Amino acid sequence: MTTSSSERGVSLGMPELPAPAYPDDVRARLEADAREIIARYPDSRSALLPLLHLVQSEEGHVTRTGMQFCADMLNLTTAEVTAVATFYTMYRRGPSGDYQVGVCTNTLCAVMGGDAIFETLQEHLGVGNGETTDDGKVTLEHIECNAACDFAPVVMVNWEFFDNQTPGSAKRLVDDLRAGRPVQPTRGARLCTFKETARILAGFPDERPGAVEEGGSAGPASLVGLRLARGETAPARVVHPRGGPQGERQDRVHEPSPAEHLSSHDAPQETSASDPAHPAGPTAEEGE
Repeated sequence: MTTSSSERGVSLGMPELPAPAYPDDVRARLEADAREIIARYPDSRSALLPLLHLVQSEEGHVTRTGMQFCADMLNLTTAEVTAVATFYTMYRRGPSGDYQVGVCTNTLCAVMGGDAIFETLQEHLGVGNGETTDDGKVTLEHIECNAACDFAPVVMVNWEFFDNQTPGSAKRLVDDLRAGRPVQPTRGARLCTFKETARILAGFPDERPGAVEEGGSAGPASLVGLRLARGETAPARVVHPRGGPQGERQDRVHEPSPAEHLSSHDAPQETSASDPAHPAGPTAEEGE
């Protein structure tokens, strides 16, 4: 004897309706951009990643309509597009804020204070992981390694770096974002919205005056190994031990330059290289 699905308490439900189409004017504009992207590749399906960024720049996340559009432009199935869109965390599956604030909670950043920063921001903003503030400005999430361990703990906003953070500096950062005040990353151009960032990641130029020139690179701490490999040497940096004499070596105490912290939202590093009272005592430049 067999039982029906209704008798077993299983509801198969109605099939999902097709995704709604973009308005004609929006689709025409996106098609022109998509054709420009597709023309860059010998195999059209290679354009899927930038096309997903393109549709994300339209609505702030990858919608069913956006995935159908990508499938149509590349002659793929929606299943093929969905498999890619759901694999990469850079593609948002639901509405999110103008600023994606990601706190690194991987091992090094976590022990250096990343966990404390994330907990502080959750309480300060009143949101949980992956949630957005009521004003639609900030989406908070914890993320895996940002490949910036030299500057732990690190916070990223729309994929731009904010180094050496503390709970206090991170709170100031999100407050400035919500208030619309200018925010300058540590190593990169001034921030733009998540939609604008998505369009740049789709391969279109950043049209803001001076933004390209503001783009940064690896920080000084990340380049030490490269300099040593090239045989380059740097002036000695000696910090006097706590309470020690400051006589003839005083002229060699390291004074951090403005280039070492390019963002006003970076927290100062209280390390043996920057704080004479640090318990680690004197340090010298690597390779001496």
